[in-house]
This record gives sequence, structure tokens and C-alpha cells, in this order.
Amino acid sequence: MIDFFLNAYKNTSATQILLEFSAFLFGIWSVWLAKKVNILVYPTGLIATIITTYLLYLAGYLGDMILNGYFSIMSLYGWYQWSKKNQNAEITAISRTDFKEKIIGIVLFFITIFVVFAVYKLTHYEIKKDNYIDILASGIFFTGMWYMALKKIENWTLWIIGDIIVVPLYAYRGLGMLSLQYLIFTILAISAYLEWKKILNNNTL
Repeated sequence: MIDFFLNAYKNTSATQILLEFSAFLFGIWSVWLAKKVNILVYPTGLIATIITTYLLYLAGYLGDMILNGYFSIMSLYGWYQWSKKNQNAEITAISRTDFKEKIIGIVLFFITIFVVFAVYKLTHYEIKKDNYIDILASGIFFTGMWYMALKKIENWTLWIIGDIIVVPLYAYRGLGMLSLQYLIFTILAISAYLEWKKILNNNTL
């Protein structure tokens, strides 16, 4: 196991290792803050996604790069949504998606898949078998990020599914630190779902 992580970084510069480790720490911190419904989830998440976008650009994984670029943009939108207040009370509270939001989420999922696939084609990037998994995960995460901005509990369900998909994907690609990061994300997402569910149930009593 140790060799798996070390061998992946034999030809990697110290700067890239430092950047990946920074993204690793800020990413985990961000998910933990999301679990606690703390608005600092967004500035910490921005740092993680911007660094990760750059690293994935260097690695040539366009789908993942676009995904993290989108996370950076959606973090700003989510930050705005979570910071809105009405007479010092939060406007955006934890809730479940209604029928309209479910439909929008499904549409967003398929649009995302189409856009990421189109980017691969337009850039003449060879689409390998693992890239199709990457494209699928992009659709799941895009939708999950939007639901998180609206504080919809279903965001955690999508994060859990997406995380389970990409853990072996990153391990297969030799990105050990990212694989470990998403494994930790999976555990945190399960814990966050349970915590948000408890808050939601208390609010509906």
C-alpha cells in the first residue's frame, strides 16, 4: 500500500506534491465544514478546487478539470446562497428537493455529461474507458454541487455515489492521494447525510 502511494510520485516535482497535499487537506476540511453547515465550506472549498483544477490540467484529465473548475464557480454561487439573510435569519435552510428541483437535477446531470463529452471531442482528446466513468461522475457531482448550494439533503446522496465511483478510478490512474481523499470524502458524506437528516427532522417537528 505504501509503495502504491510512493511510486506514483517518483517523477513528480516537490511543488506538485505540496499543491496536491494542500488540496487534500483543504478538500477534507471543506467537506467537514459542509457537514457542520458552516459557510466556511466555500472559501476552503475554493482553495481546494482551484489547486485541483490546475493539477488536473497538468495531468491532462479534462473531464475532472472541468468538474473542478465548475466547483470553483459553484462555490461562489453557494457562498452567496448560504450568506443570504432575512432579518438576521438564514433564508436558505436545509430541506428536501421538490419535484421541480428533482427534474432540474436530472436535466443538469445529462447536460453536464453532454458538455464534458463534447469538450473531449472538440479538443480531440482520446476518450478511454476510464474517461466514460469520469464523465458519469462529472454529471453526478455537478448536480450534487447545485443541490448543496440550495442546502438540499439529496446533495449528500449524490456525493456518496460519486465518491464511491471515483475512489477506484483515481487509484487506477495512480493518483493515490486523490483516491484516499475521496475515500475520506465518502465517509464524511455518509456522516454529513445523517447529521443533516437529524437537523431536517428537528426542523420539521
